[in-house]
Amino acid sequence: MTTNDSNMYVFDRISEEMKWISPHQGEVNHFPQTFDRDSRSLYFLTDEDYEFLYLKKVDFLTGRAEIIIQENWDIMYASLSHFNKYMVLGINEDAKTRVSIIDTENNEPLSLSQLPNGQINGINISKSEKRFCFMLNDSTSPNNLYIYDMETKTINKLTDTLNPAIDSADLAGGVVVRYPSFDGLDIPAIYYRPHYIRDDEKIPALVWVHGGPGGQSRLGYDPLIQYIVNHGYAVIAVNNRGSSGYGKSFFRMADLKHGEVDLADCIEAKKFLISEDYIDEKKIGILGGSYGGYMVLAALAFKPNEFTVGVNIFGISNWIRTLKNIPSWWEAFRDALYRKIGNPYTDEEYIRSISPLFHAENIVKPLLVLQGANDPRVLKVESDEIVEAVRKNGVPVEYIVFDDEGHGFTKKENRLKGDHAILLFLEKYLKKETV
Repeated sequence: MTTNDSNMYVFDRISEEMKWISPHQGEVNHFPQTFDRDSRSLYFLTDEDYEFLYLKKVDFLTGRAEIIIQENWDIMYASLSHFNKYMVLGINEDAKTRVSIIDTENNEPLSLSQLPNGQINGINISKSEKRFCFMLNDSTSPNNLYIYDMETKTINKLTDTLNPAIDSADLAGGVVVRYPSFDGLDIPAIYYRPHYIRDDEKIPALVWVHGGPGGQSRLGYDPLIQYIVNHGYAVIAVNNRGSSGYGKSFFRMADLKHGEVDLADCIEAKKFLISEDYIDEKKIGILGGSYGGYMVLAALAFKPNEFTVGVNIFGISNWIRTLKNIPSWWEAFRDALYRKIGNPYTDEEYIRSISPLFHAENIVKPLLVLQGANDPRVLKVESDEIVEAVRKNGVPVEYIVFDDEGHGFTKKENRLKGDHAILLFLEKYLKKETV
């Protein structure tokens, strides 16, 4: 129905009956996961009457639903092995994935201590239930495929996807941190510190803002972050209020306050950075894509002296236009987005107040903008107009448009070009601070 409310139906292929199996009141999410072996019941995730997504099971004969597992974090997925001997759970625990494989005969989790550290995803248990394969990545390594033998407790790595020209020891491991915001609320974040900082050195830093609204920065391999950090920049990836992964209450804290309280959370990240005595407080920039790109523009327009530079990757500059031009396949999310940002037909004055385009005269710091010409979500005109407006201020503005990209850059040559342009921009305007 919306991003906050969904229903489940089951279709019986013999009787051709469609049955609604998720009666509820208010906004409740439901995500079907797997049938049991005999298809007599369905396991599903829901957040009904709870802060986090948890696992339930509904019996088709009785119609009764029972709670199977609740955690103090969102359960991301659940599956059963072929003969239902094992249940696999993925839990979004503090921006990293914790996997649990439960022996359904005794309801005890298997010991997975011998598995390598990192974010395990995509577990697939063999039909014999004697092996499972999975993908694993971490801050210093992209996804690789592994096979684990449950009988011999041995593990084999089948792929090595890191570019052989890169030494993983040179990459920075992300660390989950927290810092207090303006009202005392703890804000979770992931911090990346460059190696080899001299004792007398002061280095530049970036506040990294994820997309959304409602996304989450998570531990895992991000080539752009590693590229930036490897060139001597510290990065803090902020999970400001309004981010997912920390419960429904945290997720809703920025509703109708976007560009305000969430921006304040990002600005408070500077204090964490400055507390690290090797960070140059005069050389802190902000970078983000999509909704994170909007946050970059909001920071430069509404708090023009907080950041030295901004890197906006296809970010919204005019919420009125964006909200009125939601693509047809986004209709299911429209009402929820209106409740988070505002209704452009009834709250236009407020939405104008949080749209950076109408306050572009305040932007006085160097700005880099990257945009896909075929972006259906954040239209190219969003970037065209903010670039034109900021250039009138006499501010250095660099603008790169990829003619063959949409919302997100998928072609390797474009990503390399874009990442290199970001680094050159940072070297010119942040590290050297010539403006």
